[in-house]
Amino acid sequence: MKKIINLVFTGLVVSGSSVFAAEATGAGEGSLLVSLFVGFFALIIVFQLVPATLMLIGMLRGIFSRDEKKAATHR
Repeated sequence: MKKIINLVFTGLVVSGSSVFAAEATGAGEGSLLVSLFVGFFALIIVFQLVPATLMLIGMLRGIFSRDEKKAATHR
């Protein structure tokens, strides 16, 4: 009985260590091309945010500014 328990325990330890080793290699690994791909699309979003923000500021100024021009009276 003791020999069977030792064999089962040894089998669990050996198979468990290979699972942990395989898990560590695949988690979180990214190549340079993946980083460049994500960075390229991040730059596109940032470069589109700048004109959109300027347009939003201009629209808000137009909405909330006072109209300085008075209606011209025709004589």
